[in-house]
Amino acid sequence: MSGQMTEPHEPPDSGRLAHIIALTRSVVPPLHPAGRPFVLGAAAATLVLRRLSRRLGLVGTVLTGAVAWFFREPKRVTPARAGIAVAAADGTVSQVVLASPPPELGLGSGEWLRISVFLSVFDVHVQRAPVTGEVTRVEYKPGKFLSADLDKASEDNERNSLLLTTPEGHEVAVVQIAGLIARRIVCQVRAGDKVRAGETYGLIRFGSRVDLYVPTDSRVLIEPGQRTIGGETILAELPDSPLGTGTRTEG
Repeated sequence: MSGQMTEPHEPPDSGRLAHIIALTRSVVPPLHPAGRPFVLGAAAATLVLRRLSRRLGLVGTVLTGAVAWFFREPKRVTPARAGIAVAAADGTVSQVVLASPPPELGLGSGEWLRISVFLSVFDVHVQRAPVTGEVTRVEYKPGKFLSADLDKASEDNERNSLLLTTPEGHEVAVVQIAGLIARRIVCQVRAGDKVRAGETYGLIRFGSRVDLYVPTDSRVLIEPGQRTIGGETILAELPDSPLGTGTRTEG
């Protein structure tokens, strides 16, 4: 009919481009803010190298991509269950032992269950809250830079320790430990902050270890040698009572 208005059609190329962008975003993980200066620096160096030589420019592009990949912060789906502690980091479970928590947290000398996860340079290096609750204490301690897979690393290496209290009253400690290559621990939370399980709270640069301390009567659900996915893998079920053994034992 004459005079009838027709709706404009979206060009086919526009829909295809939007699909490609959406697909790229689903595959390429976001970048942690702490990595932006490094990526920008690498990109600037690549532009300089590109003017000198195409080959050097290609090397710079590859290195820039590697730096961006190291600082990736992929989205994770955390189990919606109460009374559990999830992995604070991607990596490999190196130890499940009884050990005293870092003395600077003021938890006494009693033994807790310590689950240690070793991160290689190829793992995602952001750390995620193992439980939902309140950050009741944050303590940084300078130290050595021994290989993070050594047992002594938990005591001697530079570390940053968090004490978390869940709404049910459980206390859980998580410790970022610098490794042989790692020389920088980033922590984004302070005492009094509220966190949700699986939420990113920090990062360790270039190889490290993360220790999780839970009450001794928790039910551990993993074994040494297993791989963990930060924010998703359930490491332990916490005891029914928050007054379980392994908490606040004075020595």
